[in-house]
Amino acid sequence: MKIIVTGGAGFIGSNFIFHILKEHPADRIICLDKLTYAGNLSTLSDVMEKPDFRFVQADICDREAVFPLFEEEKPDAVVNFAAESHVDRSIEDPAVFLKTNVLGTQVLMDACRTFGMVRFHQVGTDEVYGDLPLDRPDLFFTEETPLRTSSPYSASKAGADLLALAYHRTYGLPVTVSRCSNNYGPYQFPEKLIPLMIANALADKPLPVYGTGENVRDWLYVEDHCKAIDLILRNGRVGEVYNVGGHNEMRNIDIVKLICRELGKPESLITFVPDRKGHDLRYAIDPAKIRDTLGWYPETKFEDGIGETINWYLEHRCWWEEIISGAYRNGISACGFSVDGDNRET
Repeated sequence: MKIIVTGGAGFIGSNFIFHILKEHPADRIICLDKLTYAGNLSTLSDVMEKPDFRFVQADICDREAVFPLFEEEKPDAVVNFAAESHVDRSIEDPAVFLKTNVLGTQVLMDACRTFGMVRFHQVGTDEVYGDLPLDRPDLFFTEETPLRTSSPYSASKAGADLLALAYHRTYGLPVTVSRCSNNYGPYQFPEKLIPLMIANALADKPLPVYGTGENVRDWLYVEDHCKAIDLILRNGRVGEVYNVGGHNEMRNIDIVKLICRELGKPESLITFVPDRKGHDLRYAIDPAKIRDTLGWYPETKFEDGIGETINWYLEHRCWWEEIISGAYRNGISACGFSVDGDNRET
């Protein structure tokens, strides 16, 4: 299979590329990434020289870049990870989220229609469902849960999901949508909760926690998520939505305290800050559909996954320190990463 992976220099996209190249060595991957602030080319250094991998720097909103790539490569499938994804940034500047997450998805699907009704998978989020009450642990998001977005980010992702399903119904485009819970693992950008807490704790800096930290999230190890997307892409029923959850619900404050314990840092570093506008209380996914139809289930227990994640950040300090310092934006790494290569194109 020849797969265009958009947003492949980001957190989940890069892990998906590693998964595919390992599990399906006959596949070819074309990574299309704009390299915004959240894209780090050094993440892909280990695969940049592989003959079955190609990197193209371009914006998914740019038809003049996307369409020629489809015409040249003639992909069998597209997996769309490309998205603006930070809630706080969406509150400050909604426009860029709507452009990338909705209009960029439209450009990709138009290319899929134009060049052979290419199989399209939209990577979504459980945030499109809104939130659940903290005092109802019996409630979970299912694929039938009404969409009830809380932020410009989640609204833009809901718009992309609905547009993808509309392209299936209107044009017959072979589309699937997955909606995942909070991911964690290697190569996550250090503005997100877990890597931010690790980096700040190691530097003995304050650990900022919204409100009182009572908000609950369902945590999914990124490798388990990649396996789920792989299954959906190859065996999922087109026109369907699949929820992908980790069955690992944790309060934010408990996550931060756990990281403090693992790193031997005092909880006195925890600093409570004013709550985020429209902050969702609880996310919890019921993954019964993907379990029953495709045989997927989350294999990684949280206590194992968080330990592996913390160890990864300890062993790859240079990777995230260059992000925090901004040095990674220069395209030159001092960490031994090769950010150039024969397969890189701009």
